[in-house]
Amino acid sequence: MKRRNLLIAGAALALMPAAAMAHGPTRQKVTVTTEVAAEPAEVWAAIGDFQDMTWHPAILSNSGEGGNEIDATRELYLSDQGAEGPMISEVLYKYSDEKMSYSYRITDVAVEVLPVTNYSSHLTVKPRDGGGSEVEWRGAFYRGYPNNDPPENLNDEAAIAAVTGVYEAGMKALVERFGAPSS
Repeated sequence: MKRRNLLIAGAALALMPAAAMAHGPTRQKVTVTTEVAAEPAEVWAAIGDFQDMTWHPAILSNSGEGGNEIDATRELYLSDQGAEGPMISEVLYKYSDEKMSYSYRITDVAVEVLPVTNYSSHLTVKPRDGGGSEVEWRGAFYRGYPNNDPPENLNDEAAIAAVTGVYEAGMKALVERFGAPSS
């Protein structure tokens, strides 16, 4: 009897279309780090306020509520059109001034602006051996198209490239602002 059930189950699987057995997207991760000459407290003073992300070159302005308290919100405006233009809405879910780190999630973004879904991120500043600071920005997300066979602009590679580009632009701005550490 067991053998017969096994054969029936095997036959049913063999008859299923390949698309029915395919899986959806997998969670992608990106981590970008950089080193700067300034001490951690100075770097944290510039980037540690969840309500002020104007240190990043892509952010023309931002607004928000709740300061650095859990569930604080912010809107990042990517053009001079304000709320009428490209915008990213985020919520803070973890903050530690002592550890110089915070974590947040995107609550609303058009995939044409950033081709991701279910995005969460963590930004932290740590002391660097030999002086200066190490800044780490890491995120986890799904591609912008949740189903199988995504268009090229919403696939895993596009999502990874976009998030990497955002992180690298921010890190480059920090090196320009604080300088690179001497060896």
